[in-house]
Amino acid sequence: MSTERYDVIIVGTGAGGGTLAHHLAPTGKRILLLERGDYLPRERDNWDSKAVMVDGKYKADETWFDKDGRPFHPGIHYCVGGNTKFYGAVLLRLRERDFGTLHHRGGVSPPWPISYADLAPYYLRAERLYSVHGQRGSDPTEPPCADPYPYPPVSHEPRIQELSDDLTRAGHRPFPLPVGIRLDEAQPHRSACVRCPTCDGFPCLVQAKADAHVTCVAPAVEHPNVTLLTGAYAERLETGPSGRAVTGVVVRRNGVEETYRGDLVVVSCGAINSAALLLRSASDQHPGGLANGSGVVGRHYMCHLNSALVAVSRRPNPTRFQKTLGINDFYFGADDWDYPLGHIQMLGKTDAAMFAAESGGLLPGFAADTLATRALDFWLTSEDLPDPDNRVEVGRDGRITLRYTPNNVEAHERLVAKLKGLLGRIGCERTLIPREVYFGKRIAIAGTGHQNGTIRFGHDPKSSALDVNCKAHEVDNLYVVDASVFPSSAAVNPTLTILANALRVGDHLIERLGATVGAA
Repeated sequence: MSTERYDVIIVGTGAGGGTLAHHLAPTGKRILLLERGDYLPRERDNWDSKAVMVDGKYKADETWFDKDGRPFHPGIHYCVGGNTKFYGAVLLRLRERDFGTLHHRGGVSPPWPISYADLAPYYLRAERLYSVHGQRGSDPTEPPCADPYPYPPVSHEPRIQELSDDLTRAGHRPFPLPVGIRLDEAQPHRSACVRCPTCDGFPCLVQAKADAHVTCVAPAVEHPNVTLLTGAYAERLETGPSGRAVTGVVVRRNGVEETYRGDLVVVSCGAINSAALLLRSASDQHPGGLANGSGVVGRHYMCHLNSALVAVSRRPNPTRFQKTLGINDFYFGADDWDYPLGHIQMLGKTDAAMFAAESGGLLPGFAADTLATRALDFWLTSEDLPDPDNRVEVGRDGRITLRYTPNNVEAHERLVAKLKGLLGRIGCERTLIPREVYFGKRIAIAGTGHQNGTIRFGHDPKSSALDVNCKAHEVDNLYVVDASVFPSSAAVNPTLTILANALRVGDHLIERLGATVGAA
């Protein structure tokens, strides 16, 4: 057992935990960061599509099970910075209407206990912290903000500019995606980012992507009051006799069980593993899992309805950095559909190795190469709705079962149909090819990049596990700052909302600790 006591223990160094650590580090309070993985190695394979996308070299060597007991390997990464090391760095705000009740054909998306106005100043801070490039006013559904993005939008390469022009002529309003990268197009000789073709889904070898490790954890650990332990798997959280406070974080490190103690404990392991940690922490005082008197911990799992689809361009597409364009014209509906459909954005470019692997070796090398030179890659996202039966379960042997049945499927099918209907107008063949290698063989279950919703926050302890400050209703010193707090999933990438909420909760914790930023 460690004899040192910390002011704050943060479990997880991804979008939520890493950002919170960065925010708290200047207070001088003693902070312990626990990361189950290690630093991701910087090596040539970081940029090798076969190693990353096909072989899954950096994915966790872990087996989970679906609702039918079938094993699968989740698209998840355990390392300093978490899944942000591999994200596409698209940092979109939830729409203002996403914070309220939103009616879908498949059901109701519930309101959040905070409004867009509550989170808006933290969105702006997160955009500045994560070097977001974008163009305010270009997205037809974007929420209000008077301040420009910190950096100008990432420019389209010629084929993507043609795509944007074609969409505009067809009556749509494409917009530059807000992207978090350390790019200086005006002075490329000074730019950390080199606009390589291996950004989306890959770790950045030159550390130019604004991930949680580079942006937040690395600067945080420069502070003498911040300690990072890698290879530290949090097995459970212990509470005292009353059950009202976490008294110890039990960690397995180098095969040895260790216990760490802190005044405040913040869980940020991702929606699935955060729920699993609380469920593993069941005790006499919390028989259904820690902070789970409401019974919602592990329930309402959401991951979006996602499709990675490739259109075959009639014109060559030599684009390297492709993820620069988005379409939100169908976000809240269409002329022939009164309900939300979702969001479309570009994906990183598919290369020949990915096509060859996806065909199971049936596509000859020259054919894969030809297809890759004409591929336009799209990522489509629709909102899935919180269903209590979609849930994370932990067996007595510790194995994780992810029970998930997609819902609101018709909206996503209609969104795919909208993209298909545009193919002729954007210079493409009238066929879309699934690109399932992006997140594994089945995006719906193995694709955990957009996981959220398993430890929802709210006003009512009967229907939520956390209060509006993301503190457990039943445990006075336990907080959660990842996407598990989301009551609904909306239909845009969740990362910026995780970052903004971590900063919001960070302000609350600074006040609770009686600290000031910049304290000695």
